[in-house]
Amino acid sequence: MTTTDTGAVPATAPASPPTVGDPARGGAFGALAAENSDAPENSDIFENSVAFENSVAFETFEAAPPRAGRLARRLRSPLGIYTVPLALLILWQVASWRGWLSPSVSASPIEVGRAAVHLWQVGTPSTLGEDLRVSLLRALTGLLVGGAIGAAAATAAGLSRVGEQLFNGPVQILATVPFLALLPVMIMWFGIGDASKIALISISAGIPIYVNLFNAIRGVDARLVEMATAAGASRWRLITRVLLPGALPGALVGFRFALAYSVLGLVVAEQINADSGIGFMIGQAQSYNRIDEMFLGLVLYAILGLSADQIVRLLERLLLTWRPQGKGAAA
Repeated sequence: MTTTDTGAVPATAPASPPTVGDPARGGAFGALAAENSDAPENSDIFENSVAFENSVAFETFEAAPPRAGRLARRLRSPLGIYTVPLALLILWQVASWRGWLSPSVSASPIEVGRAAVHLWQVGTPSTLGEDLRVSLLRALTGLLVGGAIGAAAATAAGLSRVGEQLFNGPVQILATVPFLALLPVMIMWFGIGDASKIALISISAGIPIYVNLFNAIRGVDARLVEMATAAGASRWRLITRVLLPGALPGALVGFRFALAYSVLGLVVAEQINADSGIGFMIGQAQSYNRIDEMFLGLVLYAILGLSADQIVRLLERLLLTWRPQGKGAAA
């Protein structure tokens, strides 16, 4: 390309547009085009769909921040989301050393750590390791059961009016009932064993998955649905290639809340008629006025919540690689 008389820098040739038959370069509609390549009359629709999708991607893309900006942000928050919890932990210990917190009100982090070592080695009636194992097993079982039921119901309700009329009312009713109000009913139905605790955790985990996934499916961009329909996509391909992938960010938000609510359900379930678990350990510590062990239970619940958040962040990085990262994205 020749330059003008004004001395302008010659423009570089634009990159070749993504081909219709290349799913990796054409996005979701490129994949549909590859599967429907035997329909030449829809070629213009596919090319327009690819151009639209890539134009949106270019508009929302943000260049990586300069090295100095990343370094300054890292210095302000050297440990990422762990910076503030660690600062609070140090402040807690300093307040205990200076006498700002009475030993009858709060144990220091060092005392909590000593209690953890003691209970891990010679805890009675069960060790700390056994209590952790029991609590994690209850939480994971309830999360899997409630998550599977909530996701199936949300998918059915999001894709059909019949499913919405069938599931939406009961879910909204359960969402407004406190956990403590459900606990006596669960005990009456399932007994005082683990079944009642797992049922309560399943309800607490399934509701946020249902609500967020249902709204995410209904919130998929109508233009994407229209273009896929015009491209000749069947209903199954429309669901698996457009609706469910488009609802994935909302589903992960629901999963994040489900992890948090499963921990809350675990706290409630283990406070009554439990003979093991973190909640049982806290109850025993209250009976014997062991403040350090009570705070140990609270710290363990906090660690579970923080770990659940990290699990969802990892899933977002693995499953949402196509989503541009904003300026406030965590490192």
